[in-house]
Amino acid sequence: MDTSDNWRKSSHSDGGDGNECVEIANSPTHISVRDSKTPTNRTLTFPVPAFATFLQSLKSSTPR
Repeated sequence: MDTSDNWRKSSHSDGGDGNECVEIANSPTHISVRDSKTPTNRTLTFPVPAFATFLQSLKSSTPR
């Protein structure tokens, strides 16, 4: 799952000067998240159901 062709930039990371770029890679069972500026650093990896919970918590804490 950690091959370069599996990583794609988030559609929400294309604004401004590109300093807030997040990339994701997914498999049938897990989703990984990394900072595109430092792709060799550690990644966050979630089981698919936990990723949905993670996203929901981010959405609920983001000011609108």
